[in-house]
Amino acid sequence: MLKYHEPVSAFAMYAMKRKNTESSSNSKKLKRKHSSFQDKKVVSIGDTKFKIQEKTKQISMHKNIQGTNKVSINKIPNINKKKNLISKKTNSSIISKKNKLIKKPIHKRQNKNIILISGSKKVEPKKKLKNSVLMVNRALAKMKQIKQKQIKKTRVIKRTIQETTYSNCETSEENHENPVKTSRSMFEWLIYPMKIEEFFEKNWEKTPVHIKRNFPKYYKLLMSTPMLDKILRESYILFTKNIDITSYENGVRETHNPIGRAVPTVVWDYYMNGCSVRMLNPQTYIPKLHSLNATLQEFFGCFIGANSYLTPPNSQGFAPHYDDIEAFILQIEGKKRWRLYKPRNQNEYLPRYSSENFSQFEIGEPILDTIVNEGDLLYFPRGTIHQGETIDNTHSLHITLSVYQKNSWGDFLEKLLPNALTAAIKENYEFRKGLPIDYLRYCGYVHSEIQNNSKDKFKEKIKHLLNKLIDYIDIDEAADLMAKNHIHDFLPPVLSESERECSVTQDGEKMIENGIVNNRVEIEPDTRFRLARSHCIRLIKEDESFKIYYSSENSKEYHEYESQFLEVSEEFIPAIRKMILQYPNFIRVEDLPINGEDNKIQIVKDLWEKCLIVTDNPLCILE
Repeated sequence: MLKYHEPVSAFAMYAMKRKNTESSSNSKKLKRKHSSFQDKKVVSIGDTKFKIQEKTKQISMHKNIQGTNKVSINKIPNINKKKNLISKKTNSSIISKKNKLIKKPIHKRQNKNIILISGSKKVEPKKKLKNSVLMVNRALAKMKQIKQKQIKKTRVIKRTIQETTYSNCETSEENHENPVKTSRSMFEWLIYPMKIEEFFEKNWEKTPVHIKRNFPKYYKLLMSTPMLDKILRESYILFTKNIDITSYENGVRETHNPIGRAVPTVVWDYYMNGCSVRMLNPQTYIPKLHSLNATLQEFFGCFIGANSYLTPPNSQGFAPHYDDIEAFILQIEGKKRWRLYKPRNQNEYLPRYSSENFSQFEIGEPILDTIVNEGDLLYFPRGTIHQGETIDNTHSLHITLSVYQKNSWGDFLEKLLPNALTAAIKENYEFRKGLPIDYLRYCGYVHSEIQNNSKDKFKEKIKHLLNKLIDYIDIDEAADLMAKNHIHDFLPPVLSESERECSVTQDGEKMIENGIVNNRVEIEPDTRFRLARSHCIRLIKEDESFKIYYSSENSKEYHEYESQFLEVSEEFIPAIRKMILQYPNFIRVEDLPINGEDNKIQIVKDLWEKCLIVTDNPLCILE
């Protein structure tokens, strides 16, 4: 398992190698202050060519939009001509003004302090020399001011070129998918034809539902038995870590995992002998399943896991039991008979942990006994006792999606109450008062069946303090702690084709033949961007410092890496907050509520390089 023992931060010193010696003094100060901010490249707009990359755009899962041709600035003669005119006029005016200032007459004044000029017999007063130097400095300042005006004009020209080009470009903000709507549509597809509102009102955490479709190929695009064979042959799959061999016969549940790699011939030999094959986290090896789960994470706001189950004909792989997750059974191939049972008591309703195996006489009569065919979906809440078996000489392959593990009110209160108690003890002296001297004489196991006035008063005091504790709860802090755990659990996001074209995954510098790097791009003040996914980033305050926890660099293998985060200075928090609150809308870099254009560009660039944001269009290429 790979672990990063030090925080991975965009503000770390590893960025020193990327500093640009041509950067302004302000940028250099910024880097020293933030350690990892990289210098903004100084580019002469008048001499730079802009090209728009040829891109392809995906509007939905099944629709492609072709990209646009590259456009060069040289194809717009009027604008180029205007730039050249501005440049020439500016240069001539600077030279003439500079000469005029230098030749300005200076009134001679007698001064006892004189300086000897090498190669000349004359001596000049110091004051006269100082005045000359002062006028030269003024001239240089004037030149700098004119140059800044020129840069502003060329920036306006550049924006005009971009807007003209993008108006004919199919890859634009309007053509980007809205990730919030996409995730909802994905869940609608999962439970179709049932409506989302109906599902959450009648079934979610309440009762099972079997959705029958009479559409055998509905989930076929996700997985198949040949695909499972291919994974075993092409990937290094290990018994126990990636795959389990199980059986349930005559009331006995067994696991038959050998040690080492799960090669196909061994796995299929177990299968031929009546054993079930469970693959753990198949989304690690199946891109379409990864895409499904990652998209649903945006809808549910928590980790979406999966296991696949291949069961040979007329057999059963697992004993009756219940799980600690909301289960969605997607029947891929064959069919399976499912028997579901209600929890045995109130303590097992919506449990936080899975159960041990039950015997048949412990679980009573089923509340649902149904045959799930290819293309069907079966949902049941956590705590529902279940068992499945193949019938009619038919095998079964299904995927179980697991949702809402450890995402209950109880889990939230576990984060909320300890911090509230810490704050109460610190701020309220009532929580620091001593306990009654004799409380151990009437509290404890020995005294549990004895009731007296002293114990009643003790309970009343506890109730009083608990009521006071409410004043110190911080639900925002508890929510951040929950989100921090989710960030660590999440699968990495899956971007659409158009989003990849506008993200660091496919945009930016590229290596071509002969070791040449081209496709140099730069984020500008008028660049429009948004977060790639809202669930992938969380701004948290910890120990008087601010950190951005993110999941864009998580592994598809569950918890392969430690939590990833960036440390952020407090002055940048308003910009991060606006990015999060504006999602899924696009905003301009220049509209970020922090001071300094370099600051705005650099913080967006840092997040762009972590694949946390996408731009509305591919960035312009600088040559």
